[in-house]
Amino acid sequence: MPELKRLRAEHAPAVLAFELANRAFFAASVTDRGDAYFDRFAEGFDALLAEQETGLCAFHVLLAEDGSVLGRFNLVDIEDGTADLGYRVAEHAAGRGVATATVRKLCRLAVTRYDLRTLRAAAAHENIASRKVLIKAGFVAVGPADPADIGGKHGSWYRRDLVAP
Repeated sequence: MPELKRLRAEHAPAVLAFELANRAFFAASVTDRGDAYFDRFAEGFDALLAEQETGLCAFHVLLAEDGSVLGRFNLVDIEDGTADLGYRVAEHAAGRGVATATVRKLCRLAVTRYDLRTLRAAAAHENIASRKVLIKAGFVAVGPADPADIGGKHGSWYRRDLVAP
């Protein structure tokens, strides 16, 4: 059974393998990370861990039983009880409810572990799968997103008010 874990240094090789294996799949719906991301992966990964230590972000990986990464689920810009949600799921796991179930789980963790009250997420209009995940996970569209927020594409912001269990 897949397990959601907070990002740690030992996840680096599996995260890199995930990003490389799914690069073309991701680029079809979100802005490609670019060659520099992969060329300087170790530096960027260390920077993520350092940023996470500040409490401004909380990065997670969804791990398969074999330790491979099925997805990445992140809370960024944590401030005043609010954070932005971002996620990506491996091509072979897409369309199976993995993203929806994990976003729901992260919403619960956002309340219990990170003391958050609201999550926001932006999705491009053409990223139908991501929009469906957000709606199924209890998010509602709240207005247009600036194209700068989603890789130059037109889209919408979604919001979910969280409730403590």
